[in-house]
Amino acid sequence: MKFAVPTLNNELTAHFGHCEKFAIIETDNSTVTKEEFVTPPVHQPGVYPRFLADMGVDVIIAGGMGQKAQSLFAANNIQVCIGVAEGSPRELVQQYLENNLTTGQNLCDH
Repeated sequence: MKFAVPTLNNELTAHFGHCEKFAIIETDNSTVTKEEFVTPPVHQPGVYPRFLADMGVDVIIAGGMGQKAQSLFAANNIQVCIGVAEGSPRELVQQYLENNLTTGQNLCDH
């Protein structure tokens, strides 16, 4: 399974579209097998969902995300977990794998 977490200073950032890098984390069963930080292309509506879909991402863990991005991920069968408050990408993926990831309201205001 492949995860993407939008980051700023290597930690989850509250706004998907304003991230500095994406942590791309690959797992096999419940074990992290690879973690890398990837600089995304210049942000334009629809670019990040296409970029991550092309990378083969299965799950996005984010604090907040606009409705258009959510719809584009859904169209590509990519699960979106929003309303996640904080944490390192690896910790958040581990929480997801253990069914302990706390989600809440979308932290994005658009």
